[in-house]
Amino acid sequence: MLILIVGAGLYLTLRLGFLQFRTLPYALKLAFSPARQDKKSQGDISHYQALTTAMAATVGTGNIVGVATAVVLGGPGAVLWMWVTALLGMATKYAEAILAVKYRVVNSKGEISGGPMYYLEKGLKAKWLGVLFAIFGSCAAFGIGNMVQSNSVSKAMSDSFNVPTWVTGLILMLLVGLVILGGIKSIGKVTSFFVPIMAAFYVLSGLVIMVLNFDIVPQAIGTIFNDAFTGSAIGGGLLGTVIRYGVARGVFSNEAGLGSAPIAAAAAKTDLPGRQALVSMTQVFIDTIIVCSVTGITIVMADMYGGGLEGGDLTSASFAAFLGDTGGYIVTIGIVLFAFSTLVGWSYYGEKCFSYLFSDKAIPYYRVVFVLAVMYGALEELSVVFGISDIMNALMAAPNLIGLIGLSGVVVYETKRFLKVAKEEKYQSKERKARIG
Repeated sequence: MLILIVGAGLYLTLRLGFLQFRTLPYALKLAFSPARQDKKSQGDISHYQALTTAMAATVGTGNIVGVATAVVLGGPGAVLWMWVTALLGMATKYAEAILAVKYRVVNSKGEISGGPMYYLEKGLKAKWLGVLFAIFGSCAAFGIGNMVQSNSVSKAMSDSFNVPTWVTGLILMLLVGLVILGGIKSIGKVTSFFVPIMAAFYVLSGLVIMVLNFDIVPQAIGTIFNDAFTGSAIGGGLLGTVIRYGVARGVFSNEAGLGSAPIAAAAAKTDLPGRQALVSMTQVFIDTIIVCSVTGITIVMADMYGGGLEGGDLTSASFAAFLGDTGGYIVTIGIVLFAFSTLVGWSYYGEKCFSYLFSDKAIPYYRVVFVLAVMYGALEELSVVFGISDIMNALMAAPNLIGLIGLSGVVVYETKRFLKVAKEEKYQSKERKARIG
Protein backbone atom coordinates (compact mmCIF):
# COMPACT_ATOMS: atom_id res chain seq x y z
CA MET A 1 0.00 0.00 0.00
CA LEU A 2 2.84 2.41 0.79
CA ILE A 3 4.37 1.66 -2.62
CA LEU A 4 1.01 2.40 -4.26
CA ILE A 5 0.59 5.69 -2.37
CA VAL A 6 4.08 6.94 -3.25
CA GLY A 7 3.75 5.57 -6.78
CA ALA A 8 0.48 7.45 -7.30
CA GLY A 9 2.19 10.62 -6.05
CA LEU A 10 5.05 10.14 -8.51
CA TYR A 11 2.67 9.38 -11.40
CA LEU A 12 0.58 12.51 -10.71
CA THR A 13 3.73 14.61 -10.27
CA LEU A 14 4.90 13.60 -13.74
CA ARG A 15 1.48 14.04 -15.38
CA LEU A 16 1.11 17.51 -13.85
CA GLY A 17 4.63 18.56 -14.83
CA PHE A 18 5.93 18.97 -11.26
CA LEU A 19 3.10 21.41 -10.53
CA GLN A 20 3.69 21.38 -6.76
CA PHE A 21 7.14 22.90 -7.18
CA ARG A 22 6.18 25.43 -9.86
CA THR A 23 3.11 26.83 -8.14
CA LEU A 24 3.88 26.59 -4.41
CA PRO A 25 4.48 30.36 -3.85
CA TYR A 26 1.23 31.19 -5.68
CA ALA A 27 -0.61 28.45 -3.76
CA LEU A 28 0.53 29.86 -0.42
CA LYS A 29 -0.61 33.31 -1.54
CA LEU A 30 -4.05 31.91 -2.41
CA ALA A 31 -4.30 30.20 0.97
CA PHE A 32 -3.42 33.15 3.15
CA SER A 33 -4.46 36.24 1.15
CA PRO A 34 -7.94 37.50 2.24
CA ALA A 35 -8.36 39.28 -1.11
CA ARG A 36 -8.36 35.93 -2.87
CA GLN A 37 -11.31 34.43 -1.02
CA ASP A 38 -14.23 33.60 -3.33
CA LYS A 39 -16.99 34.94 -1.09
CA LYS A 40 -19.65 34.86 -3.81
CA SER A 41 -18.90 31.32 -5.00
CA GLN A 42 -20.77 28.19 -3.96
CA GLY A 43 -19.54 26.59 -0.76
CA ASP A 44 -19.90 26.58 3.02
CA ILE A 45 -16.50 27.89 4.18
CA SER A 46 -13.62 29.98 2.81
CA HIS A 47 -10.42 28.68 1.16
CA TYR A 48 -8.60 29.45 4.39
CA GLN A 49 -11.14 27.69 6.61
CA ALA A 50 -11.09 24.63 4.34
CA LEU A 51 -7.29 24.61 4.62
CA THR A 52 -7.29 24.98 8.41
CA THR A 53 -9.98 22.31 8.80
CA ALA A 54 -7.83 19.91 6.76
CA MET A 55 -4.74 21.00 8.71
CA ALA A 56 -6.62 20.53 11.96
CA ALA A 57 -7.19 16.91 10.96
CA THR A 58 -3.62 16.29 9.78
CA VAL A 59 -1.49 18.38 12.14
CA GLY A 60 -1.96 15.96 14.98
CA THR A 61 -0.01 13.54 17.10
CA GLY A 62 1.56 12.15 13.94
CA ASN A 63 3.70 15.29 13.90
CA ILE A 64 5.00 14.60 17.41
CA VAL A 65 4.39 10.95 18.29
CA GLY A 66 4.45 9.56 14.73
CA VAL A 67 7.76 11.21 13.82
CA ALA A 68 9.36 9.89 17.00
CA THR A 69 8.06 6.40 16.21
CA ALA A 70 9.55 6.63 12.71
CA VAL A 71 12.98 7.63 14.05
CA VAL A 72 13.03 4.86 16.69
CA LEU A 73 11.89 2.08 14.36
CA GLY A 74 13.40 3.35 11.13
CA GLY A 75 16.41 5.40 12.25
CA PRO A 76 17.17 9.11 11.59
CA GLY A 77 17.01 8.52 7.83
CA ALA A 78 13.26 7.97 8.12
CA VAL A 79 12.90 11.76 8.36
CA LEU A 80 14.22 12.18 4.81
CA TRP A 81 11.76 9.62 3.47
CA MET A 82 8.98 11.55 5.22
CA TRP A 83 10.10 14.60 3.21
CA VAL A 84 10.13 12.65 -0.06
CA THR A 85 6.66 11.30 0.69
CA ALA A 86 5.41 14.83 1.37
CA LEU A 87 6.84 16.33 -1.83
CA LEU A 88 5.17 13.65 -3.94
CA GLY A 89 2.09 13.76 -1.72
CA MET A 90 1.52 17.40 -2.60
CA ALA A 91 0.56 16.33 -6.13
CA THR A 92 -1.73 13.65 -4.70
CA LYS A 93 -3.41 16.10 -2.36
CA TYR A 94 -3.87 18.54 -5.26
CA ALA A 95 -5.54 15.87 -7.39
CA GLU A 96 -7.82 14.79 -4.53
CA ALA A 97 -9.03 18.34 -3.95
CA ILE A 98 -9.60 19.18 -7.61
CA LEU A 99 -11.81 16.12 -8.01
CA ALA A 100 -13.61 16.74 -4.72
CA VAL A 101 -14.67 20.24 -5.79
CA LYS A 102 -15.57 19.21 -9.35
CA TYR A 103 -17.89 16.40 -8.28
CA ARG A 104 -19.33 17.88 -5.07
CA VAL A 105 -23.08 17.99 -4.43
CA VAL A 106 -25.55 19.88 -2.24
CA ASN A 107 -27.16 17.70 0.43
CA SER A 108 -30.67 17.78 1.90
CA LYS A 109 -29.65 20.47 4.40
CA GLY A 110 -28.33 22.78 1.70
CA GLU A 111 -24.73 22.02 2.69
CA ILE A 112 -21.91 20.93 0.40
CA SER A 113 -20.87 17.28 0.40
CA GLY A 114 -17.88 15.96 -1.50
CA GLY A 115 -14.87 13.70 -1.39
CA PRO A 116 -13.69 10.39 -2.88
CA MET A 117 -17.07 8.70 -2.50
CA TYR A 118 -18.59 11.29 -4.86
CA TYR A 119 -15.85 11.40 -7.48
CA LEU A 120 -15.71 7.61 -7.49
CA GLU A 121 -19.47 7.47 -8.09
CA LYS A 122 -19.94 10.43 -10.46
CA GLY A 123 -16.54 10.66 -12.11
CA LEU A 124 -15.32 7.07 -12.30
CA LYS A 125 -18.90 5.69 -12.48
CA ALA A 126 -18.03 3.15 -9.79
CA LYS A 127 -20.47 3.67 -6.94
CA TRP A 128 -19.40 0.40 -5.32
CA LEU A 129 -15.92 1.89 -4.81
CA GLY A 130 -17.52 5.02 -3.37
CA VAL A 131 -19.45 2.86 -0.91
CA LEU A 132 -16.29 0.98 0.06
CA PHE A 133 -14.43 4.25 0.65
CA ALA A 134 -17.27 5.60 2.79
CA ILE A 135 -17.32 2.43 4.91
CA PHE A 136 -13.56 2.50 5.44
CA GLY A 137 -13.50 6.29 5.95
CA SER A 138 -16.24 6.33 8.58
CA CYS A 139 -14.35 3.57 10.44
CA ALA A 140 -10.88 5.11 9.92
CA ALA A 141 -12.08 8.28 11.64
CA PHE A 142 -12.18 6.30 14.88
CA GLY A 143 -8.52 5.30 14.47
CA ILE A 144 -6.26 7.98 13.03
CA GLY A 145 -8.72 10.75 13.82
CA ASN A 146 -9.95 9.71 17.24
CA MET A 147 -8.38 6.99 19.39
CA VAL A 148 -4.76 7.68 18.40
CA GLN A 149 -5.25 11.32 19.34
CA SER A 150 -7.00 10.82 22.68
CA ASN A 151 -4.52 8.07 23.61
CA SER A 152 -1.53 10.35 23.02
CA VAL A 153 -3.12 13.19 24.99
CA SER A 154 -4.04 11.02 27.98
CA LYS A 155 -0.52 9.55 28.12
CA ALA A 156 1.14 12.95 27.82
CA MET A 157 -1.04 14.48 30.53
CA SER A 158 -0.45 11.49 32.79
CA ASP A 159 3.34 11.56 32.35
CA SER A 160 3.74 15.35 32.64
CA PHE A 161 1.04 16.36 35.13
CA ASN A 162 -0.11 13.06 36.70
CA VAL A 163 -3.64 13.59 35.38
CA PRO A 164 -5.62 10.29 35.38
CA THR A 165 -6.29 9.03 31.85
CA TRP A 166 -10.02 8.84 32.43
CA VAL A 167 -10.12 12.52 33.46
CA THR A 168 -8.34 13.53 30.26
CA GLY A 169 -10.68 11.35 28.21
CA LEU A 170 -13.75 12.89 29.84
CA ILE A 171 -12.61 16.48 29.26
CA LEU A 172 -11.73 15.73 25.62
CA MET A 173 -15.14 14.14 25.12
CA LEU A 174 -16.93 17.26 26.34
CA LEU A 175 -14.81 19.71 24.32
CA VAL A 176 -15.04 17.73 21.08
CA GLY A 177 -18.79 17.32 21.52
CA LEU A 178 -19.30 21.06 21.97
CA VAL A 179 -17.47 21.90 18.74
CA ILE A 180 -18.74 19.22 16.35
CA LEU A 181 -22.42 19.72 17.20
CA GLY A 182 -22.29 22.94 15.16
CA GLY A 183 -21.24 21.21 11.94
CA ILE A 184 -18.68 22.36 9.37
CA LYS A 185 -19.27 26.10 9.83
CA SER A 186 -18.60 25.80 13.55
CA ILE A 187 -15.58 23.58 12.91
CA GLY A 188 -14.29 26.03 10.29
CA LYS A 189 -14.51 28.99 12.68
CA VAL A 190 -12.73 27.11 15.48
CA THR A 191 -9.95 25.74 13.30
CA SER A 192 -9.29 29.02 11.44
CA PHE A 193 -8.50 30.64 14.79
CA PHE A 194 -6.99 27.68 16.59
CA VAL A 195 -4.75 25.95 14.03
CA PRO A 196 -2.37 28.85 13.16
CA ILE A 197 -1.75 29.58 16.84
CA MET A 198 -1.00 25.98 17.80
CA ALA A 199 1.24 25.36 14.78
CA ALA A 200 3.16 28.60 15.30
CA PHE A 201 3.61 27.83 19.01
CA TYR A 202 5.19 24.45 18.32
CA VAL A 203 7.27 25.45 15.29
CA LEU A 204 8.69 28.55 16.98
CA SER A 205 9.68 26.46 20.01
CA GLY A 206 11.59 24.08 17.75
CA LEU A 207 13.23 26.95 15.87
CA VAL A 208 14.41 28.43 19.17
CA ILE A 209 16.16 25.13 19.92
CA MET A 210 17.81 25.11 16.50
CA VAL A 211 18.96 28.74 16.73
CA LEU A 212 20.38 28.30 20.25
CA ASN A 213 22.15 25.10 19.17
CA PHE A 214 22.94 26.00 15.59
CA ASP A 215 26.38 24.38 15.78
CA ILE A 216 24.87 20.84 15.83
CA VAL A 217 22.06 21.41 13.30
CA PRO A 218 24.25 20.66 10.23
CA GLN A 219 25.47 17.47 11.89
CA ALA A 220 21.88 16.36 12.57
CA ILE A 221 20.79 17.02 8.99
CA GLY A 222 23.87 15.18 7.74
CA THR A 223 22.94 12.19 9.89
CA ILE A 224 19.43 12.18 8.43
CA PHE A 225 20.71 12.17 4.83
CA ASN A 226 23.45 9.62 5.48
CA ASP A 227 21.18 7.19 7.32
CA ALA A 228 18.45 7.52 4.68
CA PHE A 229 20.60 5.60 2.21
CA THR A 230 22.61 3.35 4.52
CA GLY A 231 20.12 2.34 7.20
CA SER A 232 20.83 2.05 10.91
CA ALA A 233 17.31 1.35 12.08
CA ILE A 234 16.84 0.27 15.65
CA GLY A 235 14.00 -2.02 14.56
CA GLY A 236 15.81 -3.99 11.85
CA GLY A 237 18.96 -2.32 10.61
CA LEU A 238 17.95 -2.57 6.95
CA LEU A 239 17.46 0.24 4.43
CA GLY A 240 14.00 -1.10 3.67
CA THR A 241 13.03 -0.58 7.30
CA VAL A 242 14.19 3.04 7.17
CA ILE A 243 12.12 3.73 4.06
CA ARG A 244 9.10 1.79 5.31
CA TYR A 245 8.73 3.74 8.55
CA GLY A 246 9.60 7.09 6.98
CA VAL A 247 6.96 6.65 4.30
CA ALA A 248 4.39 5.13 6.69
CA ARG A 249 4.62 7.93 9.23
CA GLY A 250 4.80 10.52 6.46
CA VAL A 251 1.51 9.26 5.08
CA PHE A 252 0.07 9.03 8.60
CA SER A 253 1.05 12.66 9.18
CA ASN A 254 -0.08 14.39 5.97
CA GLU A 255 -2.69 11.81 4.83
CA ALA A 256 -1.94 12.35 1.12
CA GLY A 257 -3.61 9.55 -0.79
CA LEU A 258 -6.00 8.54 1.97
CA GLY A 259 -8.82 10.69 0.60
CA SER A 260 -9.64 12.45 3.86
CA ALA A 261 -8.70 16.10 3.23
CA PRO A 262 -10.71 16.46 -0.02
CA ILE A 263 -13.86 16.05 2.09
CA ALA A 264 -13.04 19.43 3.66
CA ALA A 265 -11.79 20.91 0.38
CA ALA A 266 -15.17 20.20 -1.23
CA ALA A 267 -16.86 22.56 1.24
CA ALA A 268 -14.74 25.57 0.20
CA LYS A 269 -16.19 28.61 -1.56
CA THR A 270 -14.43 28.57 -4.90
CA ASP A 271 -15.16 29.33 -8.54
CA LEU A 272 -12.77 26.76 -10.02
CA PRO A 273 -11.65 23.36 -8.69
CA GLY A 274 -8.01 24.19 -9.41
CA ARG A 275 -8.01 27.20 -7.10
CA GLN A 276 -8.97 25.23 -4.01
CA ALA A 277 -6.74 22.35 -5.10
CA LEU A 278 -3.66 24.58 -4.90
CA VAL A 279 -4.72 25.74 -1.44
CA SER A 280 -5.19 22.15 -0.28
CA MET A 281 -1.76 21.23 -1.63
CA THR A 282 -0.07 23.65 0.77
CA GLN A 283 -1.38 21.64 3.71
CA VAL A 284 1.09 18.82 3.02
CA PHE A 285 3.97 21.29 2.79
CA ILE A 286 3.08 22.93 6.11
CA ASP A 287 2.32 19.66 7.89
CA THR A 288 5.34 17.55 6.93
CA ILE A 289 8.02 19.80 5.48
CA ILE A 290 7.65 22.36 8.28
CA VAL A 291 6.01 20.90 11.41
CA CYS A 292 7.33 17.32 11.16
CA SER A 293 10.81 18.62 10.35
CA VAL A 294 10.91 20.53 13.63
CA THR A 295 10.21 17.30 15.53
CA GLY A 296 12.53 15.10 13.47
CA ILE A 297 15.55 17.41 13.47
CA THR A 298 15.20 18.12 17.21
CA ILE A 299 15.06 14.37 17.99
CA VAL A 300 18.16 13.69 15.90
CA MET A 301 19.97 16.65 17.48
CA ALA A 302 19.24 15.30 20.98
CA ASP A 303 20.49 11.83 19.93
CA MET A 304 18.30 9.97 22.45
CA TYR A 305 16.38 7.74 20.03
CA GLY A 306 18.39 4.62 20.89
CA GLY A 307 17.80 4.76 24.63
CA GLY A 308 14.50 2.93 24.90
CA LEU A 309 12.20 5.96 24.72
CA GLU A 310 9.47 6.05 22.08
CA GLY A 311 6.53 8.13 20.88
CA GLY A 312 5.73 11.34 22.70
CA ASP A 313 8.15 10.44 25.51
CA LEU A 314 11.08 10.62 23.08
CA THR A 315 9.99 13.95 21.61
CA SER A 316 9.41 15.35 25.09
CA ALA A 317 12.83 14.18 26.32
CA SER A 318 14.50 15.62 23.20
CA PHE A 319 12.95 19.06 23.72
CA ALA A 320 13.77 18.87 27.44
CA ALA A 321 17.41 18.12 26.61
CA PHE A 322 17.70 21.64 25.22
CA LEU A 323 15.06 23.60 27.17
CA GLY A 324 14.85 21.72 30.47
CA ASP A 325 11.44 21.00 31.95
CA THR A 326 9.98 23.76 29.79
CA GLY A 327 10.75 21.68 26.70
CA GLY A 328 8.76 18.74 28.05
CA TYR A 329 5.79 20.99 28.83
CA ILE A 330 5.92 22.47 25.31
CA VAL A 331 5.62 19.02 23.77
CA THR A 332 2.78 18.06 26.13
CA ILE A 333 0.87 21.23 25.25
CA GLY A 334 1.60 20.62 21.58
CA ILE A 335 0.23 17.08 21.77
CA VAL A 336 -2.93 18.30 23.51
CA LEU A 337 -3.57 21.09 20.98
CA PHE A 338 -2.69 19.03 17.91
CA ALA A 339 -4.76 16.06 19.03
CA PHE A 340 -7.82 18.16 19.85
CA SER A 341 -7.75 19.79 16.42
CA THR A 342 -7.44 16.40 14.73
CA LEU A 343 -10.39 15.03 16.67
CA VAL A 344 -12.50 17.95 15.49
CA GLY A 345 -11.40 17.75 11.86
CA TRP A 346 -11.80 13.99 11.53
CA SER A 347 -15.24 14.02 13.10
CA TYR A 348 -16.36 15.93 9.99
CA TYR A 349 -14.69 13.46 7.62
CA GLY A 350 -16.27 10.51 9.37
CA GLU A 351 -19.77 11.91 9.46
CA LYS A 352 -19.66 12.82 5.76
CA CYS A 353 -18.70 9.24 4.92
CA PHE A 354 -21.43 7.95 7.22
CA SER A 355 -24.09 10.25 5.74
CA TYR A 356 -23.14 9.07 2.24
CA LEU A 357 -24.04 5.54 3.37
CA PHE A 358 -27.10 6.24 5.52
CA SER A 359 -28.35 9.79 4.69
CA ASP A 360 -27.89 13.05 6.60
CA LYS A 361 -30.37 11.97 9.28
CA ALA A 362 -27.81 9.47 10.59
CA ILE A 363 -25.18 12.15 11.38
CA PRO A 364 -26.29 12.86 15.00
CA TYR A 365 -25.92 9.16 15.87
CA TYR A 366 -22.46 9.05 14.36
CA ARG A 367 -21.40 12.10 16.36
CA VAL A 368 -22.50 10.48 19.62
CA VAL A 369 -20.52 7.30 18.95
CA PHE A 370 -17.50 9.34 17.80
CA VAL A 371 -17.48 11.34 21.05
CA LEU A 372 -17.78 8.17 23.15
CA ALA A 373 -14.82 6.61 21.30
CA VAL A 374 -12.63 9.44 22.61
CA MET A 375 -12.80 7.93 26.08
CA TYR A 376 -12.02 4.42 24.81
CA GLY A 377 -8.94 5.68 23.01
CA ALA A 378 -7.70 7.49 26.09
CA LEU A 379 -7.64 4.21 28.02
CA GLU A 380 -6.40 1.79 25.30
CA GLU A 381 -2.81 0.68 24.60
CA LEU A 382 -0.89 2.76 22.01
CA SER A 383 0.31 -0.22 19.94
CA VAL A 384 -3.24 -1.50 19.52
CA VAL A 385 -4.51 1.94 18.55
CA PHE A 386 -1.76 2.51 15.96
CA GLY A 387 -2.34 -0.98 14.55
CA ILE A 388 -6.04 -0.28 14.00
CA SER A 389 -5.17 3.06 12.37
CA ASP A 390 -2.64 1.60 9.93
CA ILE A 391 -5.14 -1.05 8.77
CA MET A 392 -7.96 1.46 8.33
CA ASN A 393 -5.69 3.91 6.50
CA ALA A 394 -4.70 1.22 4.00
CA LEU A 395 -8.29 0.13 3.38
CA MET A 396 -9.36 3.75 2.94
CA ALA A 397 -6.54 4.58 0.52
CA ALA A 398 -7.18 1.67 -1.88
CA PRO A 399 -10.41 2.88 -3.57
CA ASN A 400 -9.22 6.50 -3.44
CA LEU A 401 -5.98 5.71 -5.32
CA ILE A 402 -7.96 3.85 -7.97
CA GLY A 403 -10.09 6.95 -8.41
CA LEU A 404 -7.09 9.30 -8.62
CA ILE A 405 -5.35 7.25 -11.30
CA GLY A 406 -8.56 6.58 -13.22
CA LEU A 407 -9.52 10.27 -13.21
CA SER A 408 -6.03 11.68 -13.71
CA GLY A 409 -7.07 12.90 -17.16
CA VAL A 410 -9.79 15.03 -15.54
CA VAL A 411 -7.22 16.42 -13.10
CA VAL A 412 -4.94 17.44 -15.98
CA TYR A 413 -7.84 19.06 -17.88
CA GLU A 414 -9.04 21.07 -14.86
CA THR A 415 -5.46 22.11 -14.12
CA LYS A 416 -4.95 23.51 -17.62
CA ARG A 417 -8.29 25.32 -17.39
CA PHE A 418 -7.40 26.96 -14.09
CA LEU A 419 -3.83 27.86 -15.03
CA LYS A 420 -5.20 29.66 -18.10
CA VAL A 421 -7.53 31.69 -15.87
CA ALA A 422 -4.73 32.36 -13.37
CA LYS A 423 -2.50 33.63 -16.19
CA GLU A 424 -5.23 36.02 -17.35
CA GLU A 425 -5.78 37.23 -13.78
CA LYS A 426 -2.06 37.91 -13.41
CA TYR A 427 -2.02 39.89 -16.66
CA GLN A 428 -5.08 41.93 -15.64
CA SER A 429 -3.51 42.62 -12.23
CA LYS A 430 -0.36 44.00 -13.91
CA GLU A 431 -2.49 46.20 -16.16
CA ARG A 432 -4.39 47.63 -13.18
CA LYS A 433 -1.15 48.35 -11.33
CA ALA A 434 0.28 50.04 -14.45
CA ARG A 435 -2.80 52.29 -14.75
CA ILE A 436 -2.66 53.21 -11.06
CA GLY A 437 1.07 53.84 -11.31
